[in-house]
Amino acid sequence: MPQSASRPLWRGRTIALLGILLVAANLRTAVAALSPIFAEIRTEFPISSLGVGLLGMLPPVCFAVFGIIAPSFTRRASLETVMVVALGVIFAGHVLRATAGSFAVLVIGSAITFAGMGVGNVLLPPLVKRYFPDRIGLVTSLYATIMSVSTLLPPLIAVPVADATNWHVSVGMWALVSVVAILPWLRILFVRPAHPEHDVEVEEAAPSVLGRVWHAPLAWALGIVFAASSLNAYAMFAWLPEILQDVAGTTAAQGGALLSLYAAMGIPAGLLIPVLTSRMRNVGLLIYLGVAFFVIGYLGLILAPGTATWLWVVFAGLGPLLFPLCLVLINLRTRTHEGSVALSGFTQGLGYTLGALGPLGVGLLHQLTGGWTAALIALTVTALAAAAAGAVVARPRALEDSFRA
Repeated sequence: MPQSASRPLWRGRTIALLGILLVAANLRTAVAALSPIFAEIRTEFPISSLGVGLLGMLPPVCFAVFGIIAPSFTRRASLETVMVVALGVIFAGHVLRATAGSFAVLVIGSAITFAGMGVGNVLLPPLVKRYFPDRIGLVTSLYATIMSVSTLLPPLIAVPVADATNWHVSVGMWALVSVVAILPWLRILFVRPAHPEHDVEVEEAAPSVLGRVWHAPLAWALGIVFAASSLNAYAMFAWLPEILQDVAGTTAAQGGALLSLYAAMGIPAGLLIPVLTSRMRNVGLLIYLGVAFFVIGYLGLILAPGTATWLWVVFAGLGPLLFPLCLVLINLRTRTHEGSVALSGFTQGLGYTLGALGPLGVGLLHQLTGGWTAALIALTVTALAAAAAGAVVARPRALEDSFRA
């Protein structure tokens, strides 16, 4: 599309850019909005440790499941139409969570919310490709940064809002962000001109290629690294405030603020790691660095939780630099577009599925032992598994080489 090579970012597509960024602002708001205020929610109905673990595992499960089935939606309707529906589902989930009078309703509302977010995760890249084919890198960086902000903001303000009103308002206020995000896409649907030649589909891997990926050591190694990052991150989103209150004596508000700090570490990682990964000869060093951050953070929380608590949280929060690293390696370790799509689907599907075990496993260990040491040791072991897999990922060998072996 040469005519768009020098097209200004804003000209003729301001609404689309606004819509993309507002969608990004919705895709993580519910992930960490509950964990800082579980104590207040428990005053209305009981939530066991296993229940918290179940809520914590819903994001990666829904992201994996609806990431797989989202392409089937776009074969029946336009990207914009499906996005409006997904935002409407997110809104309905927020409202149901906010009005929950029982644990079962809270789980159902959360599942609905994360289902909509899972569809949105898949739709954003093709929407960027449709409206900004000349600025894919820039717009992707913009929306990734917005997603990081939407992860750190809810736990930061959850407790103050709940104290000023109640937990229902604290949880439900994010529904307003969904409503605002729908508006640009409704306008686009009503006024966008028909340009079918510019249509972009949600890409799927060919079944034959995906079948071969299952036998590629690189795919499994990258999936394990992604899973370690996902498992540890979602375990912390579900449990970090409660862990800190028990082992470091923090208040609920301080726990929420420290969870926000944990999430904020994703911003520098998201900005720096892709650049470093594409320039470094041995990317294994970055994998080992991420694992070291996890280990230092967890050891600090085990051995000296009340001393420089924020520092241990920062270290643990830097560990998920493995996430953007894996996303970049999906392209760097493939030679063909088809291979990239297949490796992406396999890595994220396996990673999110195994990642769902983190929150549930931590809850189970806490319920069995009555403390957090066993859970933190288990998380440390999962991080070390990424180091072992990193030795395979670090080899300068493409996925397609495995097909010819």
